[in-house]
Amino acid sequence: MSHAYAMTGASSAHPYYPLGANIVGYSPNQTSVLELLVTAGGGCAGLLGLTFAVASYVRPTLCMADRICILWFVLSGTLHCFFEGYFMVHHEHMASAQDLFGQLWKEYALSDSRYMTSDTLVLCMETMTVLLWGPLCFAVAYLTATRHSLRHPIQMIVCMSHLYGDTLYYATSLFDHYVNGLPYSRPEPYYFWLYYFFMNFIWIVVPFYYLFDSISTLSAAIRAQQESGATRKAQ
Repeated sequence: MSHAYAMTGASSAHPYYPLGANIVGYSPNQTSVLELLVTAGGGCAGLLGLTFAVASYVRPTLCMADRICILWFVLSGTLHCFFEGYFMVHHEHMASAQDLFGQLWKEYALSDSRYMTSDTLVLCMETMTVLLWGPLCFAVAYLTATRHSLRHPIQMIVCMSHLYGDTLYYATSLFDHYVNGLPYSRPEPYYFWLYYFFMNFIWIVVPFYYLFDSISTLSAAIRAQQESGATRKAQ
């Protein structure tokens, strides 16, 4: 069992599972869950609205599908670089945080306490997400807006990273739960199904769609090039 889950004298009383997790300096959130969610939702809505307006102004000829793609990758890049970046920087002091991001992480951690214990896998995975996949999400948004030829190769890389990361995230947590008897989520279904499962499953469904889109686009382009080359040779 990881040392982070051993009982120590410095561990504070906390609501996270397993109840013996060593979470030092825990203090309850000072903001209600509803207020946190409304604030976070309002921020995301504002970001998406601004992004849509800028994309429409700068590239008025963009089709709606490309505008939606830009929204998705800007939102993902922002969450990766700033929200997950907060965890990367402050992971050792998450339990006592009372700012917006800190309280949001403490609320989410009720479904996965590894975010309160500087778990090695979670910390390494989030660090890679912040430093690599976040910036590449912004790159895909830019490449989509400019109709650059590199859009689909980079989009494939980013989507594969999301699929791989989410699969590993699910697999390690569920393995510990069912094989090692070490649950990280509170027993209430709300935390497991809404926070842990649904909020992460979005980053499987949407990246899978854009991965398929890139594969189809590149396959069609290569097929067209091959057919064009065969026609020229026949002439």
